[in-house]
Order: sequence, then structure tokens, then C-alpha cells
Amino acid sequence: MKDVQERIGEIITILSQAYPRSRTALRFESPFQILVATILSAQCTDEKVNQITPALFRKYPTPSDFASADPKVLEQEIRPTGFFRNKTKSIIGASKKIVEDFGGKVPDNMEDLISLPGVARKTANIVLSSSFKKAEGIAVDTHVRRLSQRLGLSKEQDPDKIERDLMEIVPKDDWLDFNYMLVNHGRAVCPSRKPRCPECQLKRLCPSASEFYPGNELNL
Repeated sequence: MKDVQERIGEIITILSQAYPRSRTALRFESPFQILVATILSAQCTDEKVNQITPALFRKYPTPSDFASADPKVLEQEIRPTGFFRNKTKSIIGASKKIVEDFGGKVPDNMEDLISLPGVARKTANIVLSSSFKKAEGIAVDTHVRRLSQRLGLSKEQDPDKIERDLMEIVPKDDWLDFNYMLVNHGRAVCPSRKPRCPECQLKRLCPSASEFYPGNELNL
């Protein structure tokens, strides 16, 4: 198996060809909407979030509207996404800080974004890449964490440490797309429980392929 520095270029090339228009599946029309949608997406499918956000954004079109929302009402409105109490606290807290400290506009840099309640680097990276086309890091969600480990790109468990490993090996020009390509590949070919290694475009570059399918089944 090639060294990770040798493999990463091939991995990116293959993924970019397989998923040429990789973007977040969350639907949004503004930086604030993608911020809220990303908070809601924690431990929840993008599909479920997309079912809820249209009505939510009609009722609360601005950060000020969310900042003044009744927490008990908002909890019930976002309940289907799970962890609704914590998410309500994060959304209202972030909205208040955006209104009070940033003039009602979502900040466009990592330092200010992670100062918002409930916003860590993963959420900040998604907002920056999706809305501002800025690459200050690589969002590490469950898909990116799983595939980074299976592909031998990182041995870490902590998302921040995985992100640092990825930032060292992935060219900065690819940071914007890398998360979305891994997410798409994770959903399409490499799910958590039963990865479909025989049909995977990355099987010859993946040190985990032979673990899931020992022997000669993969024709590596």
C-alpha cells in the first residue's frame, strides 16, 4: 500500500470524478440559514432537516426573529431533529450573539464563528465553505471521520485532530470540496455498517478493504 502522501492525490482525483458537484445536501439561501441547518443536522439526517427548515425559515426569517423566539415553542418545532433542547439553546444563543455583536450578519471567519454558542469547527467550516467559499479547514463529520480512518488518512478519534491530519495532506485548493466528496462517498459506497468494497472506486488505495473482504474477492 502506498504512503498516504502518495495516495491522497489519487484519492482526490477519483472522488472528484465520481462526485463532480459535491456540495452540502442541506438547503439554504443565506449564511444564517446554513448555520441553523447545520446545527440542526447534528445526529440527524440532512433529509429530515430539509423537511423542517422551509417552514422554520418562513416563521423566523432573520437572526432577530430566532433571538426572540420562545424556547419552548422552538423546541417543539425542531423536535424531529433530535437533541432539540440543546439545539434550541444553540440556535437562540447564536442568533442573539449575531444580533448583538455582529450587526445581525453571520461572521465570515473561523475565529468569530466559533465564538457563537453551539458552533464548533465542523459547523464553522460548513458555513464558510458553503456560503462564503472560504477554506479555513476541513469539516469533520461522522462520514469524514469514518472514511479518514478507513482510508488510513488519520489514526485519530478526535475530530479536531483528524482535521489537522487532513489539512497536512490535502492540498488547500481541495479543502472546500473534500468534506462533501467524502460525505457523498460514505453515503453511496462506504456506509458505517457494511461498506461495499467490491464496487468501491478507492479499493486499491484503501488499507481497510482487505479487512472487510479478506482474500481475493476485491482483485486488488
